[in-house]
Amino acid sequence: MEILVAGGDGFIGRPLCAELAERGHDVTAMSRSEPAESLPDGVHHATGDVTDSDSTESVVDGHDAVVNLVALSPLFSPSGGEEKHFEVHLEGTKNLVAAAEEAGAERFLQQSALGADPDGPTHYIRAKGQAEAVVRDSDLDWTITRPSVVFGDGGEFVKFTKLLAPPYVTPLPGGGKTRFQPIHVGDLVPMLADAVLEDEHVGETYDIGGPEKLTMAEVARLGHRADGRGVNVLPIPMSLSKIGLSALDYVPGFPFGSDQYRSLQMDNTVDDNDVSAFGVDEDELTTLASFLGV
Repeated sequence: MEILVAGGDGFIGRPLCAELAERGHDVTAMSRSEPAESLPDGVHHATGDVTDSDSTESVVDGHDAVVNLVALSPLFSPSGGEEKHFEVHLEGTKNLVAAAEEAGAERFLQQSALGADPDGPTHYIRAKGQAEAVVRDSDLDWTITRPSVVFGDGGEFVKFTKLLAPPYVTPLPGGGKTRFQPIHVGDLVPMLADAVLEDEHVGETYDIGGPEKLTMAEVARLGHRADGRGVNVLPIPMSLSKIGLSALDYVPGFPFGSDQYRSLQMDNTVDDNDVSAFGVDEDELTTLASFLGV
């Protein structure tokens, strides 16, 4: 197949492009600019911006399958404000879907997020939920994946947790009890490849998590322990955290704000882990502790 991976030069995109190429497919990674590092062997590059319908159409043309990995991080306030989530996640998805339909593509894989909801509490969650609706209403053979936070070399999750929870004595909203179910990028990527290539996944939405549920405090302790440092968590009432983080909406360049506060009120875990749909057992997955070497 001729497969286009939008966001193919990113943290998840690079290993996915490599996986698809190794399985014998002709893969093109699309990004807004030239990749800072060489792409995996056998992977081509195309310049395109999902928020620009003209550039998207020209790049998608001729491909049998399209993967949409383009995303802004929910962990930090985006440059340009929280409305950027709708520009990138919603309008970008609309442009990719329209281009894929016009090109006669057979498959479309949409990388969404756990808890995606058109009426959700954050801009990120709402934009992701509305983008899912665009994909489901299309004429394409679609699949939607909703992973929890993804970790691995080059990932931002552990880095974010260390930033929010510095070592030794750290104040955390609600005592850092928000739960995550982190999955290693090396475990996730083969599932995404299967989702693109195997017909049994058409029309399905998958909630995907790792092998364990960890609180933010536990993630912080693991991350700092890997650096040889300890963490004592000082619980901060969520009401006070709301005031503090909401005020940061008005501080230029600061990466946290009211949306990040609302995110910390929601667990990022799965009720039924759909890794089983890909013939994977949770017990086979990489734990965060083993990745960090602690």
